[in-house]
Amino acid sequence: MLLERLPVSPGHDIPGPLRTELTALYASNRDFHALSGDFPDPDDIRPEQVAAALAEELAHPGAEVLLARGEGRLVGIVITLDRHPDPADPDPWIGLLMVDASAHGRGYGRRIVQSVEDRFRTAGRTGVRLAVLAGNPAALAFWTALGYEVVDHREDHRLGRPCAVLRKPLRALRRAARVAVLDPEGAVFLFRYDNVEVGVHWALPGGGLEPGEGPREGALRELREETGWTDLEPGPLLCTWEHDFTHAVGPVHQHEHVYVTRGPRREPTGPHLTAAHAEDGILAWRWWTRDELATAPDPVWPPDLARLLTEWETPV
Repeated sequence: MLLERLPVSPGHDIPGPLRTELTALYASNRDFHALSGDFPDPDDIRPEQVAAALAEELAHPGAEVLLARGEGRLVGIVITLDRHPDPADPDPWIGLLMVDASAHGRGYGRRIVQSVEDRFRTAGRTGVRLAVLAGNPAALAFWTALGYEVVDHREDHRLGRPCAVLRKPLRALRRAARVAVLDPEGAVFLFRYDNVEVGVHWALPGGGLEPGEGPREGALRELREETGWTDLEPGPLLCTWEHDFTHAVGPVHQHEHVYVTRGPRREPTGPHLTAAHAEDGILAWRWWTRDELATAPDPVWPPDLARLLTEWETPV
């Protein structure tokens, strides 16, 4: 999915073909418009009405209209505000999220929200808000499932409609890399952690990247620091994944590159391991067979590690 800014001229004119696409997207969400009252006739939404509505949105300072494209077509639109008109509100806002009705249920809404959150997080924002119209339980369920919590009930500024105001704190973005080391029999080496937020879990050697460090470089450094093995190099990329947990710096949203390599079956070694493990919160280690991974009593990071390793070893 590609998220891009709405291309408009200085007078907020929208190119004709795009205006047609936007009108079809808006018209597909007839029930929402019937509830919102944004258009005189939700059964007859016209291109000039959509263009006027977007021009009104873009007239607000700090407003941005982003278009989501997937499957070779326009599948969604999201409108954001850098800051709410209320000066007491420090957070950016999601003013509108709309996915083409024919693409509902395919995860586009969730992916659009994640991209918007990443943009705000990268800009150093610590939270994001939005309003859900009263009488729209499906929207409320969607946003709460994504971690948004109701913090207020009030009327919106433009039309005085009753709304629930929701907010989600944005965790600091942390980049990390790990290495799945496989022994000659295919067992994988894991460390055991007990995190204040997520509890006991097992994870591959690795950790956060240093400033200016690439993921492969960071994975190698972390592997050597945590195991003392200096004869291994990260191999192919196994997967990337994202998750939330609390690091020493506080709550983070971590994006990990996971590499895979082969090596002998052995124990970690080196004079500095005890200090390194204490600093990282490592409690124990062990080699896991594929069957043991599948029935592990504690969570294993990344999820589905057994499946990922089996697919990597299986020739296409």
